[in-house]
Amino acid sequence: MIDILQEKPQTVFFAADEAGLYLQATTTYAWSVIGQTPQVWADPGRKQNHFYGAVNLLSGKEIVLRSDVMSSEISAQFLSAILDSTPNLPVVVFWDRAPWHRGEEVAQILKDNPRMETIFFPPASPDLNPQEHVWKAARKAVSHNHTLVSLSDLAGKFEKYLSATSFPSSFLDRYGYTALCPMFI
Repeated sequence: MIDILQEKPQTVFFAADEAGLYLQATTTYAWSVIGQTPQVWADPGRKQNHFYGAVNLLSGKEIVLRSDVMSSEISAQFLSAILDSTPNLPVVVFWDRAPWHRGEEVAQILKDNPRMETIFFPPASPDLNPQEHVWKAARKAVSHNHTLVSLSDLAGKFEKYLSATSFPSSFLDRYGYTALCPMFI
């Protein structure tokens, strides 16, 4: 962290991840009238939308991309969207070791954009990724106990929530960013 701040003090940090959204409602606690069991509509299908998400670890702003698949090509498009959101600034993206994060298209984006660097989280450690907390908040707000009958409507509502909500994170503070940052900015 100290090296990045010394060499590129204007660096913007993101934590990124992907999630799937099914029409099948996930259930959680709900208030109901005594003696009346709440009902949640169940969809027998397995259609889903995938979401790429990256939370800006300084501002809490979310960048989101909806996709039918997860692939190296879509991951590269998502990295381009992150770059577009921070023109001319150095970018560090923390993400997991999913196979679609290491394909040819991703390698080409990184080669063509030396201002972007990716850092992998350790294997099997989703608890370290702040983006996981974003997914949890979005599911709680949108997809738990929902009553929508269209995957498109649910995905639209999910995407709108992600784009309109700020998700503060203490991830950088845990690694001394706040303490070091005033020295370099």
